[in-house]
Amino acid sequence: MLENKKILVTGGAGFIGSNLVERLLAQNNVVTVLDNFSTGYRENLAPFADDPNFRLIEGDIRDYNTCLKAAEGQDGILHEAALGSVPRSIKDPMTSTDVNIGGFVKMLFAAVECKVKRFVYAASSSTYGDSKELPKVEERIGKPLSPYAITKYVDELYAENFHKLYGIDCIGLRYFNVFGRRQSPNGAYAAVIPKFAASLIKKEPPVINGDGTYSRDFTYIDNVLQANLLALEAESEEALNQVYNVACGSATNLNELFEALRENLGKFDSEILAVEAVHGPERAGDIPHSLADISKIRRLLQYEPVKRAAEGIQLAAEYYFKLYKR
Repeated sequence: MLENKKILVTGGAGFIGSNLVERLLAQNNVVTVLDNFSTGYRENLAPFADDPNFRLIEGDIRDYNTCLKAAEGQDGILHEAALGSVPRSIKDPMTSTDVNIGGFVKMLFAAVECKVKRFVYAASSSTYGDSKELPKVEERIGKPLSPYAITKYVDELYAENFHKLYGIDCIGLRYFNVFGRRQSPNGAYAAVIPKFAASLIKKEPPVINGDGTYSRDFTYIDNVLQANLLALEAESEEALNQVYNVACGSATNLNELFEALRENLGKFDSEILAVEAVHGPERAGDIPHSLADISKIRRLLQYEPVKRAAEGIQLAAEYYFKLYKR
């Protein structure tokens, strides 16, 4: 139960970041958010605006002085700020690299300069690249398949190097297809679950990339919150300066995902049950299958998924239906 700490959440206006802010404030921590609102939403932070333990710094992680201002006096940093999305990185690799590597290094070095004790950062399952091994084990990766994947792997290398050079303790969390409340269904780079849900609620056929057999280890947001707090609290030398898979350890393919969302949304509107999906081309840079081995995070951080994929999909369906019917 992390409490009475000063924690910086970069990218705190985003999907994962704002959920972390909510949890940290509920546990009596003092929370600073650094966000430039390029992909985050002000409404995600609106519920915390009047909390005396909440502070917002509007700024960019690519500006080092801003990073220093945000890191000053913090006990720990949860670094969620990044430009996500494989397709976005393929379309604009320069900006993704500038933010995801350049901004990462500036934030990490600011943490060193401000003597922050713990730096926990969002890594990515995309780092496994073309590795065909299932389940994915942290110590064995393949060649990255997109600029985004390269940036997230480089971040891991920097974190490891900074620990050796400067002594800062870092933990990387390789997220596997996180979903849940506050994940936006809008925009060209929206994730698959909010996109499918939005289409179904509008009674429009969702587009499945490929034949629908590609599978993912869909991970509900509450599991990610748990992993971040455990990483902030970790004390054993063995647990520190590691990279961990954050997932459920189970796979769901896109056809199964579509059917589960349709069934759950159909409980609120029976006409949704008649909507069928259409299939489009496979997406460039996508890996066919992603399934995590979570034995390492279980052993070293005592992590245990609190919500399995099926329960998470049910909760997400309810969230999106209420969102659209406001």
